[in-house]
Amino acid sequence: MNLNLLRSSPSSLYKSRSRIEFSAPVRILPPSSFNQWRSCRISCQKMSCTSEAAPRVPQTVTVTISYPELIDKNADLSMKIEEGFGPNGLGILTIADVPGFSLLRQNLLCLSPRLASLPEEVKKELEDPNSRYNFGWSHGKEKLESGKPDMLKGSFYANPILDIPTTEAPLIQRYPSYCGPNIWPKHALPELEVAFKALGKLILDVGSMVAYHCDQYVSRLMKIKEDEGLEQILLRSRCHKGRLLYYFPAEKSNCSKDGDSMSSWCGWHTDHGSLTGLTCGMFMRDAVEIPCPDSAAGLYIKTRTDQIVKVVFGEDEIAYQIGETAEILSRGYLCATPHCVRENWGGAEQAVGCS
Repeated sequence: MNLNLLRSSPSSLYKSRSRIEFSAPVRILPPSSFNQWRSCRISCQKMSCTSEAAPRVPQTVTVTISYPELIDKNADLSMKIEEGFGPNGLGILTIADVPGFSLLRQNLLCLSPRLASLPEEVKKELEDPNSRYNFGWSHGKEKLESGKPDMLKGSFYANPILDIPTTEAPLIQRYPSYCGPNIWPKHALPELEVAFKALGKLILDVGSMVAYHCDQYVSRLMKIKEDEGLEQILLRSRCHKGRLLYYFPAEKSNCSKDGDSMSSWCGWHTDHGSLTGLTCGMFMRDAVEIPCPDSAAGLYIKTRTDQIVKVVFGEDEIAYQIGETAEILSRGYLCATPHCVRENWGGAEQAVGCS
C-alpha cells in the first residue's frame, strides 16, 4: 500500500495521504533487450523551486476512469491508459466512484495521529531494524536530500494482504524489507490492523483491474506471455507493501522552513515497484476537515519535457502511479515519472499521511 485522518488538538492541523505500493521482484533483462525499449528514462536528481515561484507551477487534473468502466473487461480503455501511463503521460491516473472507498479511507486515516501520539516506548516496540525499518514504525530513519534525518514524517509499514508472506529463511534474509512479518500495535491500537488491511485490499483489488487494462494496452504494442502481464504479477506477488504516513508540523520537528525546497515532505524519486495506489491528502483542524491552507502543497510530477506540474485529484478517487518495474517489463510503453510531495506552510500545523 506506495497506501492516508485524525485527532486534532487546539490550533493543530493534520494532512493525510494514503498510498499502497504493489511490488514484485524486478526481472533483469539481457542487454539486447534494452535496445528495444521505448522508455523515456528520466534521471531523478535534486530539483528545487522557490516559494515565490510555486504559484507559477502549472496545475493539472489526472486522467480519470470510472469504476463501472474499469470493471468492464470488454471496455477499450487503451486511450486513457496511454494518456495517463504512456510515454507522453504523467505516469498517473485515477479511478472514481469505487464502492466503499470513502469510508475505508476515513477509517484508516483517522488512526494516523493516534498512532503517532502513542508513547515513545510503545512506538519503539513497533520498530524493526532488521528490515531497515520497512515494517512497523519508522521516524527519523530516512534521509532528506540534504542528508539530514527526515523528522517531518513518521511512517508505518505493513503488508496489507499477508502477515507472514514467507517462512523461508533465505528469502527473509535476502529481502528483509519485503519478506518480513508484519508488526501490529495489537494492544495499543488494535483497530489499526483491521483498517489498514481493509483499505489495502480494496486498493489492491482495484489496482489489479487497472493492471488488466494496462496489459490490454501493452499487448497491442508488444507480445506478452499469458502469465507475465502486470495483472498476473500483482495477483501472484506475496510482498505488497503499504505505508501509512503522518506528517508532523515543521515547528515541532525542529525543521526550519526551507523556501527553496519543493520536495520538503517527500524528496524527488521514481517508484521502483510495479504499481502504486494512493489516496488524496486530507487536512484537519480541531478534528474538523478543512481545505488545504497552502495552495503550493501537494504532489508534483516532472514531465518528459522537464516541466514540473502540480497534480490534483478528488478525495473520493484512488490514484495509481506506474513504477519502474512495470516500465521495464513493458519496454517503456508504461512509463514511471519522478515526483515529490511539497510541504504545507499554512501556519502552526500538524500533518499526517500514508504512502
